[in-house]
Amino acid sequence: MASIFTKIINGDILCHKILEDDRYLAFLDINPIRPGHTLAITKREIDYIFDLEDNLLSGLMLFSKEVGIAIKKATRCQRVGVVVAGYEVPHTHVHLIPTNGMSDFSFALAQQADQAELTVMVTKIQEHL
Repeated sequence: MASIFTKIINGDILCHKILEDDRYLAFLDINPIRPGHTLAITKREIDYIFDLEDNLLSGLMLFSKEVGIAIKKATRCQRVGVVVAGYEVPHTHVHLIPTNGMSDFSFALAQQADQAELTVMVTKIQEHL
């Protein structure tokens, strides 16, 4: 069965897309820890990040860097934190979280986002790509 991320890639589930190429997709998390919380994923459905081929893994990190730089500019945070937990969805993904300190990394802070706010945030981030 296809993961929820594969359904997003295929267009079966809508997302607030930030950036896409032939191998990766970045979109806003619908349950963000902080505004601008983004997921960068591989288009190939591979569960565990360290099962990725080296070129796909390094490409994901470079893709995440590009998106992360835009998030930092758009949100004016101190840093964009990178989290790879790998348990929520069986599909490799990187959390890019705007942060101003370690306390901003708590997944307990996640709340369902307002769709209008997500639309505004996508535009803000894309302006910096």
